[in-house]
Amino acid sequence: MMRNLLFILILIAYCLMLMPSAMAEEKKMEQPMDPQAMMDLYTKLAVPGEPHKLFASLAGSWKTETKEWMEPGKPPVESTGIAEMEMLLGGRFLQQKFNGSMMGKPYSGIGISAYDNILERYVSAWMDTMSTGIFMMEGTASADGRTITLKGQHAEPGGGYMTHRAIWKIVDNNTQTFVMYGAHHGGEEMKMMEITYTRKR
Repeated sequence: MMRNLLFILILIAYCLMLMPSAMAEEKKMEQPMDPQAMMDLYTKLAVPGEPHKLFASLAGSWKTETKEWMEPGKPPVESTGIAEMEMLLGGRFLQQKFNGSMMGKPYSGIGISAYDNILERYVSAWMDTMSTGIFMMEGTASADGRTITLKGQHAEPGGGYMTHRAIWKIVDNNTQTFVMYGAHHGGEEMKMMEITYTRKR
C-alpha cells in the first residue's frame, strides 16, 4: 500500500515538473508570427512552381473521346467532345471548359485545377450542367508530377455519398487521360469514365 502511494506521489511530482515546460512550449506555438514575416512567407508561397508550369503546358484546344460505364460488365457508352484549357491569374490555376455529351445528352462543364503551395496538394473543382453543386477533389502526384491521383465525394439523391477516385495522366504536351472510379455508399469501386484528350492546337 505504502509502495503504491509512494509511486503515485512520484508520478504526480514528475507531471508537475513537466507542466511549466509544456505550457511554455504551447505559449510559444500560440505566439503570432511577425506581420512582415508572414507577408513575406505568403508572397513566397504565391509564386507558381513546377506543377503550375506543367499545367501551363496544357493550355490550348483539345478533342476528347469519352467512355462511360453505366453498369459493371456492360459495354461503355462512347462520345466525343472538345475542351479549351487556359491558365488564370498569372499562371496559378488551370481552367478547363468542356463541351460534349454525357449519358446521351448535351453536356458542358467547367473545371479549375490547382496546386496549393501551402497544403502541398493538388486541388480541383468541377461544375457542370448535370448538377447544381461544385464537386471538389484533392490529392497528390507521382514523382515526375505527370500522374495525379485525386479523391472526393458527392451527395447522392436519397442520402449518402458516392466516393470517387480519379487518375489524371499527362502523357505529354499533346495527350492526356482522365480515368474516374466510383463507389456507391461505400460499396465496391467500379470504373465509371475514361476520357482521352488529344491536342488540336
